[in-house]
Amino acid sequence: MPRVHAFGDDALGELDAVGLADAIRAGRVGRAEVIEAAIARTEAVNPALNGLAFEAFQQARETAADGATGAFFAGVPTFIKDNVDVAGQPTMRGSDAWVPRAAVADGEFTRLYLATGPVSLGKTQLSEFGFSAVAEHPRLGPVRNPWNTDHTAGASSSGSGAFVAAGAVPIAHANDGGGSIRIPAACNGLVGLKPSRGRLPLDPDLRRMPVAIVTNGVVTRSVRDTAAFYREAERGWRNPKLAPIGDVVRPGRQRLRIAVLTRSVQRDCSPEVRELTLKSASVLEELGHRVEHIDQPPVPETFPDDFVLYWGLLALAMARGGRRAFGDTFDRTRLDGLTLGLARHATRNLHRLPLAITRLRRVHRHSAKFFATYDAVLTPTLADATPRVGYLAPTDYQQVIDRLMEWVAYTPLQNVTGEPAISLPLAQSADGMPVGMMLSADLGQESLLLELAYELEEARPWPRIQAPH
Repeated sequence: MPRVHAFGDDALGELDAVGLADAIRAGRVGRAEVIEAAIARTEAVNPALNGLAFEAFQQARETAADGATGAFFAGVPTFIKDNVDVAGQPTMRGSDAWVPRAAVADGEFTRLYLATGPVSLGKTQLSEFGFSAVAEHPRLGPVRNPWNTDHTAGASSSGSGAFVAAGAVPIAHANDGGGSIRIPAACNGLVGLKPSRGRLPLDPDLRRMPVAIVTNGVVTRSVRDTAAFYREAERGWRNPKLAPIGDVVRPGRQRLRIAVLTRSVQRDCSPEVRELTLKSASVLEELGHRVEHIDQPPVPETFPDDFVLYWGLLALAMARGGRRAFGDTFDRTRLDGLTLGLARHATRNLHRLPLAITRLRRVHRHSAKFFATYDAVLTPTLADATPRVGYLAPTDYQQVIDRLMEWVAYTPLQNVTGEPAISLPLAQSADGMPVGMMLSADLGQESLLLELAYELEEARPWPRIQAPH
C-alpha cells in the first residue's frame, strides 16, 4: 500500500496541536524550529499528495520570528483552505479559470483563526468551488490520500485533510457546504466537526446565499484539538443566538439516547460500512448509552434532488458571474465538467428552484421533531469505502453527479438544517483505509458531540498512519 507520511524525530514529533502549543510555551521547542520542521514535512509529502495551492513559507518564517503572543495556539503551524481570503495571497477556490490576484485583506474567518495563534504555511487545494467530494481537477491534478495514494483524499477540504493526516501540520482550516469537513476527515482518519450554522463567521459572499449551507471549521488528529479550537474561537467571536460550547475537556457523564441509522434517503450503505457502523453502535451500548436502530432518516424524499438543484444554482452563479467576481481574465471554458454540468442543470430547471429552496428551508422542521426524541444520531459519514482516484473525476457530468450523491448520501442534511455533526475515525476497512462514523445533534449542541467524541476516542483509540502496517 503506497502510504505517505512525514512523522519523525523533529520539533513536531507526533504531537497534536494542543501538545505542540504546550511544548512551545514551555520552551521545549522553539517557534522557528517548529515552522522549519513543518515546511520540511510539507515539502516531503506534497509531491505525492498534491495538497498545496499556495506556498507562504517565507511569510511563516517571518511570523514565527516576530515573537510571543498570548494566543493559545501561538506558533503552531497550520494551513488555510484556498476559498477564504488571506492578505497578500490569491484565492483561487480550486480553479484555474482566471489569473490569480492577491487578496487585499484577510477574510473574516481568517482573522479569527489566526487570532487564536497558528502560523499559516499557505493555502490548501480543494475541488473547484468546493462542489465535488474529491479534488481531481483536470489540470491542477488530484489530491491523494496519504493512507494510500491510489485513493482520493476526499473534498472539498482535501489538501487540509491530507496534510494533517500525513503529519505536515497538526491542525488546518476546513469548511463544509455539503460534507467538506467531514468527508476528508473520514477519508484521512481525522476528527472533523461541522459546527452549527452561525457558530463561526463567514465571508460576505457566503452570508448572502439563499440557504446558508457553508460553515467554517478545522480538521485535526485528536478530539482535544478540535475542542480547543472552538474554545479559543469562541473567546474571540461568539454568536449569542447559540448555546456556548465552552471548554470541553473530557467525556460527558450523561447517558444519551442515540438513534442508529444505516440508510440514507437514497440508499443503504455498503455491507462493509454497515457492519462497521453497527460495531460502533455496539461500543456506544457498551458505554451505557441507549441505542435505538431506526429505518428512515428525518428528511423528505425530495431532499437529494433539491440539494443538487441548489448546488446547480451556486454553480450557475459562478459560471455567469465569474467575470464580475474574479476579473476580466475569467474564462468560463476553463471550469471543470462538474461545475459546468451543475450550471446546465440549474439553467434547465430554473422553474423548479423556488419550490426546491422553500423545501430546503423547511427541512429543519423534520430534524427538530427527531431531536425531540433523540440526543444524537449515528450514521456512517460516507456510504462506501474511499474510492480510487479517477472514480469521481469531473468528466461526464451525469455519471459523476450520480456517483457523488450515492457516496455522500449522509452529509448534506446538516448543511441544510444547520445542525452540527462530527466525523470520527472509528473504523477501518478490510484494506486498511480509515472509515468515518458521523454523530449529529440538535442545533447548538457541539459540546454534547465533543463529549461523546472524547468518550469514543478513549474507548476505541483510532489507528495512526505512522503505525507499522
